[in-house]
Amino acid sequence: MADRLNWERDGRAWPNRDVSRFILAAGLRWHVQQMGRGPVLLLIHGTGASTHSWRELMPLLAARFTVIAPDLPGHAFTDTPADARRLSLPGMAASLRALVDVLGVQIDSVVGHSAGAAIAARICLDGGWAPRGLVSLNGAFLPLGGLPGVLFPPVARLMAATPLASRLFAWRAADRAAVERLIAGTGSTLDAAGTALYGQLVRNPAHVAGALSMMANWDLQPLQRELPRLNTPLHLIVASRDRAVPPSLGRQVAAMVPGASLTELPNLGHLAHEERPAEMAQRLLALLAA
Repeated sequence: MADRLNWERDGRAWPNRDVSRFILAAGLRWHVQQMGRGPVLLLIHGTGASTHSWRELMPLLAARFTVIAPDLPGHAFTDTPADARRLSLPGMAASLRALVDVLGVQIDSVVGHSAGAAIAARICLDGGWAPRGLVSLNGAFLPLGGLPGVLFPPVARLMAATPLASRLFAWRAADRAAVERLIAGTGSTLDAAGTALYGQLVRNPAHVAGALSMMANWDLQPLQRELPRLNTPLHLIVASRDRAVPPSLGRQVAAMVPGASLTELPNLGHLAHEERPAEMAQRLLALLAA
């Protein structure tokens, strides 16, 4: 795709560039970062994000783990599949399983943010992985309720089916204020570097198109029905100011999954792991050690 971010040009100052590499798996060229030694900890970002979202957290976790973080299909520097159905939840899960198979590693633990937590749960439910634990950071496991739940899916499908929509969105993102409003809409406050990285992503039409296609093909109802049989130890971390995935949904999931535990963080939003990476690293290391 002509609009895809170019690593030599756009990745010159990418966070943790020195641990980046490119892997062929599932017919896609993936951007993957890996650092540290120890049991394998997989980090899965959410819709519209990339490896950059782990930029400060990843080195802290690498003190105890071999930490692996990919860009999901259609995001940042990873290819977009030709068949948009591969951006659905089952499609993403299958592609990520294929990547891990090519890497030849045994997953010890998984941390998933937002949609990344749903992808991890899907793989565990399908028997693809059996990690010691799954930590969800503001996990998007359930369909949105109320009017957003009714309007969001068809709007996403319409935008994904209109190539001009991603270009228009990317064009609007040239205005820094528009990017700041987008981040503020998550309930989080990021520093200038974090805002600039999201700006770089959402100014790229291919990245925007990949995120829109993912949202257009997303159906969480099957996952909602099957969550009660998840036997992977699940710990949910929810942020009180999250405007993207209401904390109430996390409480619902905690009640649905046998043995699940829940931690609520005050005064943080959907991007809590980017707002306070040191605090989040301490929490994650304690949880994963337990």
